[in-house]
Amino acid sequence: MNKVLLTLFTVLSLNTLLAQTKVSGIVVDQKNKPVAYATVGFPGTSEGVITNDDGRFYLESNESRKVLQISFYGYETVEIQLDKAVNYDMNIVLKSVEELQEVKLYAGKTSKKNNPAIDILRKIWARKRKNGLRMFKQYQMDKYEKVEFDMNTIDSSFMKSRIFKGMEFIFNSVDTSKITGKTYLPIFINEALSKVYGDNTKSKVKDELIANKNSGFSTNQQIIAFIKDLYNEYDIYENYLKFYDKAFTSPLSRTGIDVYNYVLADSAFIDKKWCYNIVYYPRRKNELTFKGDFWVNDTTWAIKDINMQVVKSANINWVKEIYIEQQFDVLNDSVFLLTRDYMLTDFALNKKEKSKGVYGKRTTMYQNHVFDKELPDEFYKEKVNYYNEEAYNRSDEFWEENRFEELNKDEKGIYKMLDTLKTNKKFKQLYDLVAILGSGYIQKGNIDFGPIFSTLGYNEVEGIRLRFGGRTYFGPNDRWRIQAYGAYGFSDNKFKYGVSGKYLIDPKSRLIIQGGNRRDIEQIGASLTTTNDILGRSFASSALFVSGNNGNLTNINLTNVALEIEPVKNLTFSAGFSFRTLVSANDTFSLAYYTDLNRTQIKERTTQSEANVLVDYTPRRKTVGYGVERSIVDSPFTRVFVNYTQGLKGVMNSDFEYQRIQLYAKQPMNIGGIGRLDVITELGKTYGYVPLGLMSIVPGNQTYFTIENTFNCLDFYEFQADTYATFQLQHNFGGRIFSRIPFMRKLNWRETVGIKGVYGTISQENRIINEPSGLIYQAPEDLYWEYNAGIGNIFKVFRIEFAWRGSYIAPGSTNFAIKGAFGFYF
Repeated sequence: MNKVLLTLFTVLSLNTLLAQTKVSGIVVDQKNKPVAYATVGFPGTSEGVITNDDGRFYLESNESRKVLQISFYGYETVEIQLDKAVNYDMNIVLKSVEELQEVKLYAGKTSKKNNPAIDILRKIWARKRKNGLRMFKQYQMDKYEKVEFDMNTIDSSFMKSRIFKGMEFIFNSVDTSKITGKTYLPIFINEALSKVYGDNTKSKVKDELIANKNSGFSTNQQIIAFIKDLYNEYDIYENYLKFYDKAFTSPLSRTGIDVYNYVLADSAFIDKKWCYNIVYYPRRKNELTFKGDFWVNDTTWAIKDINMQVVKSANINWVKEIYIEQQFDVLNDSVFLLTRDYMLTDFALNKKEKSKGVYGKRTTMYQNHVFDKELPDEFYKEKVNYYNEEAYNRSDEFWEENRFEELNKDEKGIYKMLDTLKTNKKFKQLYDLVAILGSGYIQKGNIDFGPIFSTLGYNEVEGIRLRFGGRTYFGPNDRWRIQAYGAYGFSDNKFKYGVSGKYLIDPKSRLIIQGGNRRDIEQIGASLTTTNDILGRSFASSALFVSGNNGNLTNINLTNVALEIEPVKNLTFSAGFSFRTLVSANDTFSLAYYTDLNRTQIKERTTQSEANVLVDYTPRRKTVGYGVERSIVDSPFTRVFVNYTQGLKGVMNSDFEYQRIQLYAKQPMNIGGIGRLDVITELGKTYGYVPLGLMSIVPGNQTYFTIENTFNCLDFYEFQADTYATFQLQHNFGGRIFSRIPFMRKLNWRETVGIKGVYGTISQENRIINEPSGLIYQAPEDLYWEYNAGIGNIFKVFRIEFAWRGSYIAPGSTNFAIKGAFGFYF
């Protein structure tokens, strides 16, 4: 027998000894149709599961159990004697009945009236603000969090795959999941100890990291942040629980009776407290709901235990299964506190039963609670750039002493396996490949080459455009960084370049000095609210395919220096100076202007010096890294951006003096069970006269792809303004509508709708100054608007959007447009 299979057999045998009872199988009716959401458990205990959409189940107990009970409302309850410890692939048939012992039974949808389970649910609602930590003004507690990732559904063909050649030793750690019964291979573990402080009177929470340890990537903040972002904090008493940027209806939600069936299934003493057991399951398929059961105390109406499993048909990508368990301990007769929270996610390319994937498992434990100890507001103030290096370098002895529970053999084995893998050449190659795809850069020593996704582009001036660049990279927390690129157009036969550098002067306040120079061809006016980012480049300038004329491009020479500081977390101030020259890159497009209102001189080249002050506020944004550059790990988030610009006439032969104020605000809103709404507003005004190259151009979109903050039915330079106001409302229903249409449910498409508009004016002075350009100036003085509807999640990665022009409809205008977008969406 193959040594790996022998090892696998041995491990599974050991696991069987550790778990005294294992059962799996399928529950069907008399017509051999699967019975979904049936309760399978060991009678007299709180150990049980709910069958999945296909009627399948897996149940495991550390005790020796002799009887298995299966029940579902509308069917007779079945009890099966277990004459051995392991019983796999059981086929259980339930017989339907009309009534049993004067208890009304339910098949399919349950009644909302005269339902004792819903009566109990209403009592939970009435008491939910008086349970757990909410009962106290302040609280403190110790927290231990353990996150593990495992490859699952391991079989002999998978182990013999060429990708694992030279790494076969990793399969010595194969085990079996107590939740799904599938084989899995542990590949990563992260442990964190922290102290949590909360003040309910001020809605403040602080999580202070004490120690962090993981297998093989102990200082990799990106991986740690990715893990934290995957597993958001949640409260089962809230109406909606957010996982993977999606709002799932909680089984304890006030709106739950509209989306769940509830049945009072049992009652029993648990930890000397009399509790009721309520089983719940979805009323409809394809919605973001759970199935499972919970035990609730009969006097406090506080949850004692709950398990939640996302139904297989839920409209969520790359996730086959989510399973959650929470346990609450009784502090005294009236206080139930969450002490253990377990969550398992099965990440997979598809939802087929035998598909391979990756388990993500998080266990969070709480202990040593202290209540009503008030702390000053200053204590809760979040530090701008705090990094506790000591927390990532705790000794093994520290962990042995302070872990809430001892690691099992699998978890201990991960540390040893990853230490060995890091020395394996094949593993290093795979790790490098994943790093390249994730970051877009190819790392060679202390230089990263890229971004590789910007290598190829096209526009009418340059033709095919090749771009190569790189950056210095000594680590994610570098205090300085230099970036540069070079580009060549095969039609204009010209070389372009950009170079920038930045240095973190003071880490505590994130005081940064930066500067650079760029000489390139650009589609200016591709967005209203802009910054002087040296290496920034709009997609409109180099899209491979565009509609209509894309020759209105500009040769730009931009030099910028700036000083930036973040005195308060997520509140950034910046002051800078820039100098630019602008000249048309195409003979068919002109940036010519009069130098003054008397029309005395015409110039083709704009020369301008500016000073600007910028304020950027991003509350609740999460970042990772403590160096000069940080990565954002969550999206979307609220943003308010204000920019003031002063034109400096005469400085370095600058042509114009003017003042410009701009405001950008974005507010994403999760609206319970009907999706997410993004509200975006932009306002701006220029005081003084400026040439076309410095005006506010209403951003059109002539590409075949959606570009944020642009108008899909507008061409470039179709509208100009020196005073403007825009609005955007974009709503993603997340599949809520399509899930109610039977023939569309299986597609898992997601519907989007939106409307956007702009109002603007042009002063007479600006019309005079820009007469030589020959452009027919038009401002959206009667409000330009358009609306759109789209279908997302096509093949899980594509979204198509249809846009209609609502005003300024004229011969030759684009009145209808189709745009697309690729993306990775849960």
